[in-house]
Amino acid sequence: MKKISILFTYIMISLYGLNASAQLKMPQSSSLQTLIQEFGLGKVTVSYSRPNIKGRSLEKDLIPFGEVWRTGANDATVITFTDAVTLEGNTVLPGEYALFTIPGKDEWTIILNKETKQWGSYQYKQAADVLRFKVKPIKLTERLETFNINFSDVMPSSANLDLSWENTRITIKMTTDVDSKVMANIDAAMKSEKPPFYPAAIYYFENGKDLKKALEWINIAEAGDQKAPWFKYQKARIQLKIGDKSGAAQTARAGIEAAKVLNNAEYIRLNEKILTQASQ
Repeated sequence: MKKISILFTYIMISLYGLNASAQLKMPQSSSLQTLIQEFGLGKVTVSYSRPNIKGRSLEKDLIPFGEVWRTGANDATVITFTDAVTLEGNTVLPGEYALFTIPGKDEWTIILNKETKQWGSYQYKQAADVLRFKVKPIKLTERLETFNINFSDVMPSSANLDLSWENTRITIKMTTDVDSKVMANIDAAMKSEKPPFYPAAIYYFENGKDLKKALEWINIAEAGDQKAPWFKYQKARIQLKIGDKSGAAQTARAGIEAAKVLNNAEYIRLNEKILTQASQ
């Protein structure tokens, strides 16, 4: 009976300990962050943990220069692409990858690896690499306490992926093919029952396509709603780019009057700007 009693007491203590651990909540020393960035017609997602300097040295204490680093803390950093992209000119297919790096004073090696489910880089295997390339580090004037991954200079078909910590930044240039996909989408949509004349005209105008076709489409869109100052503004922009200053001025004046009826200050200002440019 005494042995049973001791065993029972041990089990109860163990269960209490497990229960107490389950209920205890504390902030992680390296907080988890997930970034989702729309890019091209898809998305790029990065999930990583963010260590802090805490008075230590980046090179001496925190990052193993010359060795594979998890690019963060805790689990390996994971980056996901829904569409094909290029990183520094290297094609990457849609998928989920572990983002490893090999830091150095003069250059860093960036690694995409197929094994995303791993703690740190302790089980890293080069055989599972999908891509390796090198980039030059940039020295920062400000000091960053917390490791940071972010996107900068985000355009429809290009963006930067920045890794920053202490006084160092690594910038990875990303591009993606948008134009061919959008053009194919426009071609298909124009065969539908409700062709998207307005957005298609704007895309043609802003991306150096056939301006006569853009004007044809914006005229159809404008005919569907003569009171919309935004149609007239876009039409005036196209006319101005074609070289029809007289037509652009006339359309802009009509756009100003339509905007006044709607009490829309923004399109009064935008059409006035076109009118000024057409007068020069």
